[in-house]
Amino acid sequence: DVIERASRLVDQVVVGITRNSGKQHRFSLSERQAMLQESVARLANVRVEVFDGLLVDFVRRLGAQVVIRGIRATSDFDSEFQMATTNRSLDPAIETLFVMTDTRYSFLSSSLVRELAALGGDISALVPPPVLRHFALGAPWVRQ
Repeated sequence: DVIERASRLVDQVVVGITRNSGKQHRFSLSERQAMLQESVARLANVRVEVFDGLLVDFVRRLGAQVVIRGIRATSDFDSEFQMATTNRSLDPAIETLFVMTDTRYSFLSSSLVRELAALGGDISALVPPPVLRHFALGAPWVRQ
C-alpha cells in the first residue's frame, strides 16, 4: 500500500531491504527481495535493493533526497519520529516523509502475520500473493 502510493508521489522509488538484528526474520534477505520484486513488478518506477549499514548512507549512494516511511498507528509514530530525527542529524539534506497506511492495513505487523500463519489462520487477505506462496510452501492450512 505505501509503496504503491509512494510510486505516485515521486519519480522513482527504491525499496531498501536490510537486516534488523532485533527481529527474527522468517525469510532470508534474498527471499524477501524476490517476494518484494514480484509484488511491485507492475509498478514501473519501483525497484528493490538490499543494503547494509546506515539508511542515510544508502540514500546518499542512490543520490536520493527523500525517505518515505509508512505509519500504521500512533504507536508507530514515536519510533519513526526518533529514526527520522536521527537520520536528519546525520544528514540534514535527507527528508523523511510519513505516509499513513490505508486503514485496511493499520493493524498489520509482520509478527501478527507470522503468529496467525503459525496457528493455522488464513493470511491470504493480509499479504501479497508472492508472500502467500512462500508461506504456503509446506503449510496446507493456507487457503489459496
